[in-house]
Amino acid sequence: MATKRDFYDVLGVQKGASAEELKKAYRKLAMQYHPDRNKDNKEAEAKFKEVSEAYDILKDDQKRAAYDRYGHGAFDGMGRGPGGGGGMGGGFDAGSFSDIFEEVFGDFMGGGGGRRGGSQGGVQRGNDLRYDLTIDLEEAFKGTKANVKMTTMAACDRCKGNGAEPGTGVENCGTCSGRGTVRTQSGFFTVERTCPTCNGNGRIIKSPCKSCAGQGRVRKERKLDVNIPAGVDDGTRIRLTGEGEAGLKGGPAGDLYVVVSVKPHRFFKRDGAHLFCRVPVSMVTATLGGQLEVPIIDGNKVKVNIPAGTQNGTQMRLGGKGMSMLRSSSRGDMYLEVAVETPVNLSKRQKELLQEFDGQDQNNSPESQGFFQKVKDLWEDLRD
Repeated sequence: MATKRDFYDVLGVQKGASAEELKKAYRKLAMQYHPDRNKDNKEAEAKFKEVSEAYDILKDDQKRAAYDRYGHGAFDGMGRGPGGGGGMGGGFDAGSFSDIFEEVFGDFMGGGGGRRGGSQGGVQRGNDLRYDLTIDLEEAFKGTKANVKMTTMAACDRCKGNGAEPGTGVENCGTCSGRGTVRTQSGFFTVERTCPTCNGNGRIIKSPCKSCAGQGRVRKERKLDVNIPAGVDDGTRIRLTGEGEAGLKGGPAGDLYVVVSVKPHRFFKRDGAHLFCRVPVSMVTATLGGQLEVPIIDGNKVKVNIPAGTQNGTQMRLGGKGMSMLRSSSRGDMYLEVAVETPVNLSKRQKELLQEFDGQDQNNSPESQGFFQKVKDLWEDLRD
């Protein structure tokens, strides 16, 4: 009898390989040597069994620990459990090949009906869904109700989601007595694996629903009203439990995540609960002082006093005039930034008046006078 190759060498991995590295290596080799791709090729069939046996041992932490310590001797002479017989040791049979292959390649095999014994597949939770919702800043301030439309998997109306044709039922699996798993004795190990008859469901559907083919769900359009609370910010996620994709064969539904995007506003810029607004002010108003009427986010207007001599870039705070705060009755603040406008398109007379004003020897521009005085002092220091 030929000596068995080291399991790590069979899979082409190092002894300390991670579970993901083992799975990746097995996937590659199993695809290469799978019987469906190598018809009537005994050598490929033997290779497939060899890599499947190696992966069966190394993917299990307890079996791997025993193999690392005792080698192949840890599994020599072990029984095969129910339905045993000669061949590969360690309780490994054709069913094990299928179990491993479905475990590793299940994402590519499509799911659906059972592979043996009329199995119907397991109950599965539905996928979570995401819906992107765009709202205005005013809607973010006061809150709103959005009507969400989406096409997704929803519970089948005909069978009410259980996958069985009306008038029939869902029975407990006779192989596993409804547990979804079966146990086999492998030497001094007890191995528990998914029931091959019901695929872990624990139940059997003998008469699948004609509308959903036993899946318990169908694709259709859903409409849902979603309450958007006041104070939501750009990127806020709202979770709606159980409003996602319907589960498979009566499994629980996933969740729906509504991700909010807030449109840029033509007047206001937002920073958390605070709002910023740039307000143009004429040179005369900034110089002599006056009042301005500015809009606020709630749709009202407020009068703001502009002190005489207000400079360009001056910020003014309006307390409690900003955004609503999420789950709070409080509001942020609003900040006005004064933008003093330089007059344009002046008449001849206006220019004369400004030149006359500029010719007056008075301290009207303390900042510029101070700046030029510093420049003058600097040049004098450089000459000394």
